[in-house]
Amino acid sequence: MDQTEAGTRPTLRAAITAYLLLILLSWVAFYVVLAQFTASSFGTGVPATAPYAVLFLLTALASIPAVRKVIPCTRRELLSIFAIVLMGAPLVSQSILGWMLPHTIVQHYLARAIPDWESSFLHQIPAWFSPSDPRTVEDFFLGRATVPWSLWLVPLAAWCSFLVALVTASVCLTAVVQRQWITRERLSFPLAQIPLETVAENRPGRGGEAGRLPVGWMFWSGLLISLGIGLYNGLNQWVPALPTIPVGPVTLIQWQKVGPLAALGDVDIVLWPWLIALAYLIPKELSFSCWFFWWFRVALTVLAIAAGATPERTEEWWGNTFPAPYWQGVGAVLALAFWTAWTARRHLARALRIAFGRDAGRADAGEPIPYRWAFLAFAVSFAWLVCFCWMAGSRPLVGLALISLILIFYLTWARLRAETGMGFLSFPLKVDSVMFEPFGNSIYRPREIITILSTRWSYFPGYGQSPEVFCGSAIESMKIADSAGIRPRPLLIAMAIGFLFALVFGVYVMMTGIYHYGFEGLRAATTTDWWLDQQLRADGSRIFNELQTPTHFELATTIALCAGIAFTIFLGLMRQRFWWWPFHPVGYLASNTWGMKWNWMPFLVGWLAKSIVIRYGGLRLYRRTVRLAIGLIAGDLLSQVIWGFLQAVVRAYGGP
Repeated sequence: MDQTEAGTRPTLRAAITAYLLLILLSWVAFYVVLAQFTASSFGTGVPATAPYAVLFLLTALASIPAVRKVIPCTRRELLSIFAIVLMGAPLVSQSILGWMLPHTIVQHYLARAIPDWESSFLHQIPAWFSPSDPRTVEDFFLGRATVPWSLWLVPLAAWCSFLVALVTASVCLTAVVQRQWITRERLSFPLAQIPLETVAENRPGRGGEAGRLPVGWMFWSGLLISLGIGLYNGLNQWVPALPTIPVGPVTLIQWQKVGPLAALGDVDIVLWPWLIALAYLIPKELSFSCWFFWWFRVALTVLAIAAGATPERTEEWWGNTFPAPYWQGVGAVLALAFWTAWTARRHLARALRIAFGRDAGRADAGEPIPYRWAFLAFAVSFAWLVCFCWMAGSRPLVGLALISLILIFYLTWARLRAETGMGFLSFPLKVDSVMFEPFGNSIYRPREIITILSTRWSYFPGYGQSPEVFCGSAIESMKIADSAGIRPRPLLIAMAIGFLFALVFGVYVMMTGIYHYGFEGLRAATTTDWWLDQQLRADGSRIFNELQTPTHFELATTIALCAGIAFTIFLGLMRQRFWWWPFHPVGYLASNTWGMKWNWMPFLVGWLAKSIVIRYGGLRLYRRTVRLAIGLIAGDLLSQVIWGFLQAVVRAYGGP
């Protein structure tokens, strides 16, 4: 290994091992997530959770002396492999390549049964978005054909360049602010604690430098509890008569459809161990704010119904009438992006001075990317993304607004994942809603509407399996490198190579697999309520509806958006000025997402448990029990991977 004051380089054998694992995971992910998937499967989580399972398996193998001689075994090597796999593994999933590749060609396929699409918008889709040859389209969906690479060359080059530029721009942004988040603000990075705690250094005389699994009983107790619950409850899919462990959601009170209390919806008990553990790891004011603002949102909905609004569940209040929770949430996203930039203003100013000053190359030697190259790569990538929209038929200003909004959402998502681990939260509304609803869609040309909705795959949150995941993976890897003494710059280069490698190989696996099975031949497509199938069909319907139904400026939407911005900034200012202020702006954002109908209770339990432990046991007891929480999260991740693989194998041999 090459040693420097900044840390240790990832070894060549660690990088090669990671790249081989990416090849294996690409095949496995396609088979589990697409070919053998059903709506009730754990398979959707495999691409996002596989890196944790890989790390656990390699660390266990590293404890065997005979195996240790042939695989990377030191703690830094194992964590380097994890970081590289974390960056490339999510590519072959239903929300990235699984949506990107068929998202345009599906319109040509569905238009055969919907003649109105042909006359309204199909002829306006750029020819280079996807092949439109009838035979090529039919083979894509019916299968038993070879890939017509010559017809796909231009569309694949176009969309892959869009994805690479989007990831490059977002990673450059996080690389510039990572020092602010890691060193100055000391964000908690709860998900990064899992690999850091899973791989421990061997004690002297116990195997040299080889990494090992933790020996503390706290970690293993948490892991076995969560893993046991996940594996046991998964049996219910095969043996419905088998009782499950009621961790949730378990409905106590059915929805009352009339009166103000309709806002409560179904009253459920949810005690997911992994989410309780996550709430235990994050700051108390944040976990408190998550459940408090959820009930504040419910109270506002009760008030609206009492004032005459149509009774509805709080989580289903999608409109722009008071309290318009999801539009408040969009305002919170925009405000948090601004707040992130404002709190880092001194750091950003310093980075700019270094990038364009004489100290470039020396003052930023410890950064993952030299500041000059980070700003340059961001500018080039951003320019290409706007140019892509222009070539698709958008005016430059519209392209600028679209790409800016996507990157704002990405940066906010990375901040959420770094500060709270809550990157799994779906954003309140998507970029297309923000583009269309406040000012109406009548200000856009038809090709601009097509461009905005054709890129929907790039900004639709996928719970750890959408392109936004890459900036979160990058910032977590930088935190891991900082804590484990790994040089961030060589690690990021290895991660970038791994990402490109996984992209090329993933596209090959996806294309050959789809043309072999046929998209309609995948178990994914034969399940009528499968998420991806719904979204692909919704893309064309949304384009048709936006073109056929012009809308105009919505005052109520704009008011709700501005209210969310103002309240988030108010919470940030109060938290900055008064140490006793108990409310966190991220908790306000979390409360205005759909998932909080179930998540509020685990946050309440986690907050209460942490408060009691610190109150009666102090920080010493809390630090000891942190390993229990990390074990609970690790056990849940492992159970998802195990069940995903088991279900794929059983279905391959004719199982249910």
